Amino acid sequence: MPKLKSPLASFFITILAITLLAFLGPEEKSLGANVRIVYLHGAWVLAAEMAFAAAGLAGLIGLVARREKFHAWSAALGRAGIVFWLTYLPLSLFAMQANWNGLFLAEPRFRLATTFAIVGILLQVGLWVMNMPWVTSLANLIFIVVLRFVFSTASNIMHPPPSPIFNSGNYAIIGFFVGLNLLAWVAAYFLTRWFLGIKNNS
Repeated sequence: MPKLKSPLASFFITILAITLLAFLGPEEKSLGANVRIVYLHGAWVLAAEMAFAAAGLAGLIGLVARREKFHAWSAALGRAGIVFWLTYLPLSLFAMQANWNGLFLAEPRFRLATTFAIVGILLQVGLWVMNMPWVTSLANLIFIVVLRFVFSTASNIMHPPPSPIFNSGNYAIIGFFVGLNLLAWVAAYFLTRWFLGIKNNS
């Protein structure tokens, strides 16, 4: 079987697999089949945060070790992270509408997510245009630190802690959500490799 040469093709194939898998997710007593979109939106935002965290870590290593390779990975991971973050927002709206029959746009975490989406896309575009590797690494490091700090102090209304999924005691739901997260991380990896390829070819 021939290998796919383009990471972008692998990315879209993984997205297709995630979409199909999401339709097979276990139902939940309160939300029924609509809980599947909650699984998907949860995995999506976690993939975005993992990409941002990895971008910050790669950037930190690049700044300390002064290695261009880590600067390049930081840039690619930051760009992949903002793609997942932007696409997580409509999934969040869909989850609200499907499960609560309305859009609560003033919900604190959704409002913050929207703010970070706007700031994030402007930041990544600006960093791409500037094309200064050490600045990109530093910006990605600061971005994830600020994002995590702000969200750690945000009110919880529709996102009550601790995690309803991991505290459900339902191992079918937990296992499915973990699998969905792993596939989302694989998709983020392929997207990162594509961005990295663009950087290397420019």
